[in-house]
Amino acid sequence: MEYRRLGNFGLKLGVLSFGSWVTFKNQVDLKLAAQCLKLAYDAGVNFFDNAETYANGHSERIMGQALKNLGFDRDSYCVSSKAFFGCRDHPRPTQRGLSRKHVTEACHQALARLQVDYLDLYFCHRPDTETPVEETVHAMHDLIQQGKVLYWGTSEWPAEAIVAAHQIARERNLIPPSMEQPQYNLFTRARVEQEYARLYLDYGMGTTIWSPLASGVLSGKYANGIPQDSRLNLPGYEWLRDRLHTDEGRRRLGAVENLAVIARELGMSVSQLAIAWCLKNPNVSTVILGASRLEQLREDLGALAQASKLQPDVVARIEAAASA
Repeated sequence: MEYRRLGNFGLKLGVLSFGSWVTFKNQVDLKLAAQCLKLAYDAGVNFFDNAETYANGHSERIMGQALKNLGFDRDSYCVSSKAFFGCRDHPRPTQRGLSRKHVTEACHQALARLQVDYLDLYFCHRPDTETPVEETVHAMHDLIQQGKVLYWGTSEWPAEAIVAAHQIARERNLIPPSMEQPQYNLFTRARVEQEYARLYLDYGMGTTIWSPLASGVLSGKYANGIPQDSRLNLPGYEWLRDRLHTDEGRRRLGAVENLAVIARELGMSVSQLAIAWCLKNPNVSTVILGASRLEQLREDLGALAQASKLQPDVVARIEAAASA
């Protein structure tokens, strides 16, 4: 495993990490979760990503119990949670958002579900237009001061809101956000590569990117239709399936066919090619992998060994194929 600092901060994360969005509970039970976590850990992964809203908190419960059963040294791995959406189908007003109350309560609930004493990384899962940014910054600062959180960050915030958080923290001597968790893949690039460019330079922020395979599209598994056991067939994820039936969805499927040709020439899978491409960006601190099968996770972890094949001329071909 290769390790990178979380931006300019001291925390070192494996460039590949493992998350539970969609999979835990919906596709992965406690036994398989433990097997996946062990496979990832043995490969050098030291960051496991989660959120309050994943399976309405059940994802965190499964991960917490699996980690407890596995008995990894707590100081050898990092675990995260995220607050905003809540962990109920119909949350009351104080059970969602980024108010001081919910940010604090969500942290305590995540600690209990994950069975840990502190969160290594704690994210504001989306911006909250109804809560002043300074209130959220203060709440995160207090949780860090209390030893319940080590690093706090944002997920899918516009750059101007992140800048505002940094300015407030600087003016009031508070702890600023250390990282952002954006979507990043061959089809979704602008935010990470353009909008956030100043955040890396001015504030030293790291990124823990999600969906490197564009919700599975870049795995190539949808080339001949949607497999029955795919996340696109899960209740509540119809929106992912509907995307494939748009003009953009069909364009992406065509691009994957072109990418598959390049991948075969390089002796790797399309998934490995897409993940290795993400790793070429030095502003990516870690790429979060998701998997519902051990074989899938083992293949995706193999992307790191393939990354050296992506020389500049190959990267140019990949990017041209993805945009065609």
